[in-house]
Amino acid sequence: MRACNRTLNKIATIFFAFSFAAQCLIDVADAEPVKLAGQPDWEKTVESAKKEGRVVVSIPTSAELRKELESGFQKAFPGIELELNVARGASNINKIVEERNAGVRDMDVHIGGTSSIVTGLLAQNHLEPVMPIMLLPEVRDAKYWWGGHLWADNAKRFIYGFTAYMTETIWYNSTLVKPEQISSWDNLLDTKWKGKMVILDPRSPGSGESTWAFLLRTKGEPYLNKLAAQEMTVGRNLRQLGEVVARGKAPLSIGLSYYTYQPFIKAGLPVKPISVIKEGYYAASGSGNLVVLKNSARPNATKVFVNWLLSKDGQTAVTKALGQPTRRFDVDTRWTREFGHTSAKEVLTPEKYNELENGSEEVVLKYRKPAMQLAEKLFQ
Repeated sequence: MRACNRTLNKIATIFFAFSFAAQCLIDVADAEPVKLAGQPDWEKTVESAKKEGRVVVSIPTSAELRKELESGFQKAFPGIELELNVARGASNINKIVEERNAGVRDMDVHIGGTSSIVTGLLAQNHLEPVMPIMLLPEVRDAKYWWGGHLWADNAKRFIYGFTAYMTETIWYNSTLVKPEQISSWDNLLDTKWKGKMVILDPRSPGSGESTWAFLLRTKGEPYLNKLAAQEMTVGRNLRQLGEVVARGKAPLSIGLSYYTYQPFIKAGLPVKPISVIKEGYYAASGSGNLVVLKNSARPNATKVFVNWLLSKDGQTAVTKALGQPTRRFDVDTRWTREFGHTSAKEVLTPEKYNELENGSEEVVLKYRKPAMQLAEKLFQ
């Protein structure tokens, strides 16, 4: 893993990655123009969706994402109501599973991280294939997407990842910490940080659990035992944890990312990610994973939303809101690096991403699930 990270920093690799992305951008520029209308079958689907009236989607806890999706989708399709259920991924998944097991089919689409999707919706057979729902050429054609079509499930049909990036999940208050103080994950074991860090609960699916699994994979169980002994504040409320660091009540956080800190950054508070760390970070799809619930009550509205979400406009909205870079070539993602998310299409090859990714069904079952079980023992 360390060798991989050193390789990523080499000029030759970066040059290759930029060349690869540039060539793919040329391919997209030469392709047919992107459009959301003018196709008879598509128009029929939209008309049928208007008759269904609405589409119900569960999304992560981000006020910015809610605003961007509502405004963008309603502007594109004013005759279709977008109803959003906003909660952490695990909470949304639990609600969906409970409703489905009770025969209720209220939710149409879920957007979020892979861990709870794999262990909940996929394991209980509540999903249907996504590709048949990708109707528009600019969505269905793999040439618009870095890496082609990437799937998080082993069957490569049900969990579609539309973002890909290197994620920085250590954030600090710059009035309390100098970035050079955290050059290795080992620095977090220093006694001066004892009782002063916050961590997103690794016992529940999310970026805290994902980071915990990455550390199990790269640093081992003894390291996690020592980190847990640092008497960190463990929580599941993203905003509360972020505010603790943003307002200087704690110097460091683990597992939080840009979209949690975005309101505080906009307010001018001194929070930044640790961008350079010896052991590196994992590659992720973050909250950028789409699944469609089986036997949707509103199949046409579901199709319209999915195609809008995966279009240039939809992916621009998601990237703007979450800071998690889309894989679409026609959406600018260079700016996200400033906020701790380096777009995979700018610094990685698809092959290297596959080596570093932390969200596939295989990784979830092999590392993330055992990491959660270890966290259950250590945080009681």
